[in-house]
Amino acid sequence: MSAERDTCSLSVLEKKRRHLPGLEGVWVFVTADMTVFGILFALFMVGRDQDPEIFESSRQSLNPDFGGVNTLILLTSSWFVVLAVDAVKRKEGDGAQHYLAGAFACGVAFMVSKAIEYTQKLNENITLLTNDFYMYYFTLTGIHLMHVVAGNVVLAVLWFMARARTIDPERPTVLESGATYWHMVDLLWVMLFPLLYLVR
Repeated sequence: MSAERDTCSLSVLEKKRRHLPGLEGVWVFVTADMTVFGILFALFMVGRDQDPEIFESSRQSLNPDFGGVNTLILLTSSWFVVLAVDAVKRKEGDGAQHYLAGAFACGVAFMVSKAIEYTQKLNENITLLTNDFYMYYFTLTGIHLMHVVAGNVVLAVLWFMARARTIDPERPTVLESGATYWHMVDLLWVMLFPLLYLVR
């Protein structure tokens, strides 16, 4: 009985010690990734300051509707992921499975939207070699798109885990780690959208 009490006490203490959801390594990766994007954002701002006319005319050639729709898609997907984490903690496996499927569908919708936008630009003979603005546009959105693809793979794995009921409701560390990564992907786009499409 005493051993059980000690085990429970240790479990409570461990939960109190944990401040961040998910694995620590994921947070290290997220911090490093955000730092790299921060440097790229700073370089973009410097380039825009050096050649404001080219950057502004190129910005105006972008369709902000694409950026707005993509923002809505990713915000919705993040909301689904939050609901999935909550469902697992409440031991509602079916709910978590459905929410993760919704988040995955949003990720696919984002990729389709981006593919349409890229196709339109390429049909207009606009590439990353057109000018400095488009070099940054294709580089930043392209790297972000790769993050979305990787995130969708993570969401698919989490969906299979939720379906198999292999996520521990008491310690959903894997799910929280995947959610942390997906929220980073969302946050990056929330910063990219105004930087590329809106800021004059």
